[in-house]
Amino acid sequence: MNNDLMFSSNKDDWETPQWLFDELNLEFNFTLDAAATEKNKKCDRYLSDAMNQTWAGNVWCNPPYGRTATGDFINRGYEQFQHESSCRSVVFLVPARTDTSWFHTYCYYDDIESPEPPEIRFLKGRLKFEVNGVPCKNAAPFPSMLVIFK
Repeated sequence: MNNDLMFSSNKDDWETPQWLFDELNLEFNFTLDAAATEKNKKCDRYLSDAMNQTWAGNVWCNPPYGRTATGDFINRGYEQFQHESSCRSVVFLVPARTDTSWFHTYCYYDDIESPEPPEIRFLKGRLKFEVNGVPCKNAAPFPSMLVIFK
């Protein structure tokens, strides 16, 4: 397998497909986008420095998909959900990389104690992310999943 292809990109701000966000927003009523810019935000409130800011409300997060970035965001979201009383839920859209340490530590709960593991939803097929609101021609080279702390 070509790991360089699976973990590399010339950009790390691929936009969530609008149809997927809209569907999930109906269920979770998101109040904060935890990994966004003014240009690609999905909520009125967004964080451009999520590692140093407080997450609150019902949080949507489509983090950068680099080798360590995804795990860093999952870790931060887990900490915010566990320790910030104002953080009611966190929904992540991430690659379905069940072989990673972040998956086993924060999603499968292999290494930490918690009253209840997050819900995991594997998405059928491969997503076509967006650039400037336009779906990409090609689908992502990996499957995706939702990790839901609620």
